[in-house]
Amino acid sequence: QVQLVESGGGLVQPGGSLRLSCAPSGIIDTLYDMGWYRQAPGKQRELVATITGSGRTNYVDSVKGRFTISRDNAKNTVYLQMNSLKPEDTAVYYCNRLNIAPWVWGQGTQVTVSS
Repeated sequence: QVQLVESGGGLVQPGGSLRLSCAPSGIIDTLYDMGWYRQAPGKQRELVATITGSGRTNYVDSVKGRFTISRDNAKNTVYLQMNSLKPEDTAVYYCNRLNIAPWVWGQGTQVTVSS
């Protein structure tokens, strides 16, 4: 059973930056397409960034130009670099694979943008 572990969240002021990491436990021998999601209080989970196994990326309009998704296949890790953070980016951030049945969701990592 793959366990997803997200990390790197925290409290940051508006305009600040954070880098999130996501690593599934166990040996993963397939380069799955991966995505970062977020869920704000009282809202549905939203897919904000995706990356294919070959490195092609896509973003929801609200984070374009501010967030960058990347992956290190040797480390089996997916990253989300978040710059110019806004209060509306406050949410719990999760990762999971795409285009196939998702793994069991991890605990996520809390990102709070506040002055």
